[in-house]
Amino acid sequence: MEKPIIKEVIVVEGRDDTRRLNEAVSCETIETNGSAIDETVMREIEVALSTRGAIIFTDPDYPGQKIRNTILERFPDIKEAFMPRAKAKGRNGGIGIEHASIEDIIDSLSKVYTSVSGYEENITIQDMVRWRLSGNREAASRRTYLCNQLNIGYANAGQLRKKLNRYSISHEQVERTLNELKGE
Repeated sequence: MEKPIIKEVIVVEGRDDTRRLNEAVSCETIETNGSAIDETVMREIEVALSTRGAIIFTDPDYPGQKIRNTILERFPDIKEAFMPRAKAKGRNGGIGIEHASIEDIIDSLSKVYTSVSGYEENITIQDMVRWRLSGNREAASRRTYLCNQLNIGYANAGQLRKKLNRYSISHEQVERTLNELKGE
């Protein structure tokens, strides 16, 4: 089987991520080398964005989210790919893209999101409560399910509402996805 070609440059945390990505897809990467991203790396991302495009693909853990947020602050229109935490667990308990299967990497990179600049707040706090994504005992498990199905990375209620609005995910898509949840 021929490896999929990713035209955009993929921003990852380190060389183990680059190695694993190159086993799954044909791509170029920029490595942040940790959460203290220096100006040289930011300039590389800027050049990649202006020439070929770029995708953030960091580990589904706190340091990975910190790196993602730092990059998004400067480049809000960059594309994002997410790996569900359960699919990025290593045998030794570590979490990272380097532990994911080739199939899961390809799947994650096929579901890329871009923030919509100047997005509208279409999904409200009331929607989150009505969908039982906030304010009750089952909210966390429902959010986990929704985030995994949409492949947008886990988020607490406030972060999830922002992501749903930022990526222009519709009420219909949320409701359709939640209706697939067992017992709905």
